Amino acid sequence: MRYVRPLVQVDPARPEGAVTLAGGWCWFDRVEVLSREAPPAVLPVQALTAQELAPLTAPRAPVAGLSMDAPRVMAILNLTPDSFSDGGSHFGREVEDGLALAAEADLLDIGGESTRPGAEEVSIEEETRRVVPVIAALRESGCGTPISVDTRKGEVARTALSAGADMINDVSAMLFDPGIARVTAEAGVPICLMHAQGRPETMQDDPRYTDVLLDVYDHLAARVAAAEAAGIDRARIVVDPGIGFGKRLEHNLALLGRLSLFHGLGCPVLLGVSRKRFIGTIGAAEVAAERMPGSLALAVLAAGQGVQLLRVHDARETRQGLRLAAAQWGM
Repeated sequence: MRYVRPLVQVDPARPEGAVTLAGGWCWFDRVEVLSREAPPAVLPVQALTAQELAPLTAPRAPVAGLSMDAPRVMAILNLTPDSFSDGGSHFGREVEDGLALAAEADLLDIGGESTRPGAEEVSIEEETRRVVPVIAALRESGCGTPISVDTRKGEVARTALSAGADMINDVSAMLFDPGIARVTAEAGVPICLMHAQGRPETMQDDPRYTDVLLDVYDHLAARVAAAEAAGIDRARIVVDPGIGFGKRLEHNLALLGRLSLFHGLGCPVLLGVSRKRFIGTIGAAEVAAERMPGSLALAVLAAGQGVQLLRVHDARETRQGLRLAAAQWGM
């Protein structure tokens, strides 16, 4: 099998024969062909078969009503006491903070269970208690921003959707609770499928890969196929390579360096790197809250590779950085 990675460009000097990536703001005229059996090779886009080219160029369907023709900011609202960066910081002001974030972002991602390394599982009842009243209160307060519920559990997802959520963000890609696939299919909402090696309790103990880039790609391809088999249309599937979930620093860098490979799955790509430990390691920022500059740099670089959804803690700063980048790209 060969894997095709578009060598994505945002340069205003677009040559004849270049094609648009995923109906968005980027283009490419060359690809890197990867294989488990042969060294990488760079080829012109004309060397691709129609079957290889189609998922790279087909415009992506809207996600929760948001068109995918520009990078979209997904703001994080963690309603947990133990999230790695902002655990407990919203207690007592959940709705107020949610409204403020919603005003700065395109999409709000609300979660009630930490999935940081070493985190323990939260019961369905407790996770529901944390998340659902806040979603309902945001809707009652007039919040019109699309809301994603960050959960691995089908029952939590079902209740959150009833309260006004528009999308499911499952870091287990439906492996923790297969019932979440039925909830998604019946509700007809989008779902983000993320790659993770292991569960949060142990995922950072000793992560290993044969080839992290291709292993993650194959896993996501299999989960997309499972979602389709469960009745979820591919147009409603988002993929996330899962930076930091069962991955060491070198794994994260390998994925980020060739992030455009994941466009080959034919789905919008979501990236969540905000404030993660490897940013602090490389950027000399021990405290998570001080990692905004590195997080912003990676968000802009990811948008330059055509990533459609950026999950961040610092929505206002990310929007500003993306506006400046978009102005340079002629958007």
